[in-house]
Amino acid sequence: MTFAELECTLQLVVAPGRTIPVSAYFSYRSWDPYCIHVSFYNEGQTPVSWAFARDLLAEGMVRASGLGDVRIRPGDGEQSGLLCLELSSPEGHALLTMPVDVLIPWLGQTYHLVPVGFEDTSLDLDGELSRLLGEVA
Repeated sequence: MTFAELECTLQLVVAPGRTIPVSAYFSYRSWDPYCIHVSFYNEGQTPVSWAFARDLLAEGMVRASGLGDVRIRPGDGEQSGLLCLELSSPEGHALLTMPVDVLIPWLGQTYHLVPVGFEDTSLDLDGELSRLLGEVA
């Protein structure tokens, strides 16, 4: 196996104490070892996709992390046991939550595929450069 996938439901926080379920698809590919891809699906709408560092996700499970468009932190108080994912773009801002217990085994699979410190050995830089330059690898 060279990829790990997770389908789950996150909760979009629309107001204090009010959420809307959002289907999500998390994916990790060994050939893109630094990156987590997430697509959010809302019935009848075009999926929205985001990509961010695997290390950001792992760190965000234990402490507030991220400085830009993606911020991740463990929930506190009433959100204890949840992971909070904040996404910002010129189009708006979203706060999504999900149980940490759903994500932990999946994140473990990604580290089984590509352990910490071995990300650069999974990259095919020559092949990727050839593809980008239109050459046959």
